[in-house]
Amino acid sequence: FVFKLTVAKQQDHFFQAAYLEERDAWVRDIKKAIHRIDGGQRFSRKSTRKSIRLPETINLSALYLSMKDPEKGIKELKLEKDKRVFNHCFTGTCVIDWLVSSSSVRNRREGLLLASSLLSEGYLQPAGDTSKAAAEGLSDTPFIDLSDAYYYFPDSGFFCEGYSSDDDVVLKEEFRGTIVKQGCLLKQ
Repeated sequence: FVFKLTVAKQQDHFFQAAYLEERDAWVRDIKKAIHRIDGGQRFSRKSTRKSIRLPETINLSALYLSMKDPEKGIKELKLEKDKRVFNHCFTGTCVIDWLVSSSSVRNRREGLLLASSLLSEGYLQPAGDTSKAAAEGLSDTPFIDLSDAYYYFPDSGFFCEGYSSDDDVVLKEEFRGTIVKQGCLLKQ
C-alpha cells in the first residue's frame, strides 16, 4: 500500500501504510481534503480542542500516556466480530468506562466528548465497520460508546485477521532511488 506524491521539482515521495486500516484512514483524509478543495472551500486543519470547547487544563498527550499505562490504563484485547479477529484493540465502552473511573471526566457524556477529541487528534483510531462509519460522520458523534465499536492506539501493533478483498491485492512495482528517511507517520 504505497502512495506516490510528485512535488513541483519532479521529486517523487513514497508513503507506505503499515497496515490496511492505516491506509484506509489516509484515503479518507485525502478524499476529505480533495472534496473541500474541489468545492471551493479553504482547507485547513482545525483543532478539535476549540471545536468542542475542551478545557485548557486537559492535556490530551498526557491523557493518552495514562490510557496506555500497562498497569492502570486501558487493557488491549483480542476481540472477534463478523468472523474477523481484531488484535490489540478495545471497545468504545471500555474507553468511556476508563475515562470515568480515572476521574478524567464527570460523566459518560463528557467522556464521549473527550474520546471524540482523542479520536480526532489521532490518539485513538477506529477499527471495524461500526467505529469507522462513525468516524466518517455517519453517526451523531465521531466516537461511539458501544461494546461493538472497536478502537486501538496508533502505535499498538493492531492488526485484523480473517478479512480480505480484491482491493487488498498489491501490484508489485519496483521503486528506484535512495531512501532518505524511513519511519512511521503519526497523525497528530
